[in-house]
Amino acid sequence: MMDDGLGCRMGRVEQMIRYAYWNTGCKGIVIGLSGGIDSAVAAAFCCRAVGPANVLGLLLPSSVTNPEDIRDAKELCDILKMPHEVISIDPMLEGFRSIPGFTTTPYLLGNLMARIRMVTLYYHANRDNRIVCGTSNRSEYMLGYCTKYGDNAADLQPLLHLFKTDVYVVAQELGIPEPILKKVPSAGLWEGQSDEKEIGLAYADIDGSLAALEQQQWQARTPTEEKVLTLVRKSEHKRMAAPNLLTGSPE
Repeated sequence: MMDDGLGCRMGRVEQMIRYAYWNTGCKGIVIGLSGGIDSAVAAAFCCRAVGPANVLGLLLPSSVTNPEDIRDAKELCDILKMPHEVISIDPMLEGFRSIPGFTTTPYLLGNLMARIRMVTLYYHANRDNRIVCGTSNRSEYMLGYCTKYGDNAADLQPLLHLFKTDVYVVAQELGIPEPILKKVPSAGLWEGQSDEKEIGLAYADIDGSLAALEQQQWQARTPTEEKVLTLVRKSEHKRMAAPNLLTGSPE
């Protein structure tokens, strides 16, 4: 779905990362690595923009994380020559189990895991004077397939303009390892979890519908477009600032 020069668009992403890096006066970038394609591409962009020595990758597995994801994330770090650490989030999850009335459902646990991971990223960012790089793509952002103040929280979002299908094109250009390119997209929240199965649509259909809806002033013309539009509208709150009465400048 690339609609202009790939090299130009990739260069603009790197410029954006460098601007955020220099403008904040930070000493580095920290990024969560899942072993999936989005975090791999975002990490590669950061390493190209500011140098791998200035990018810290955090692998934050839980007891349900596929060992192959950890292996692939480590291999990526080796290829990019970026430092990394592996920190299990299980002890932090266990701490929440002491909360009175604690209940475990896939929805509650998934959101909790996403927020624990983001808290861990920001702890390292605060400790080391770094900024947090997000890994959200445009498809999942528009559908709300993300956790508020979890994986959609970040100081910069280098992939937010890219549909999921675009991310694969860029990944090939960046030389992302084959195991990551061929992996079934998954948030890794439980065994056998698949993003497309959970959403109920293939990414190719999602991206095609989003592109068509934008051209049609967000008027659906097919059942798939209607389903995508419903998800976009339902998740609007995730893309907007919290409602408030603070407007204008103090007088």
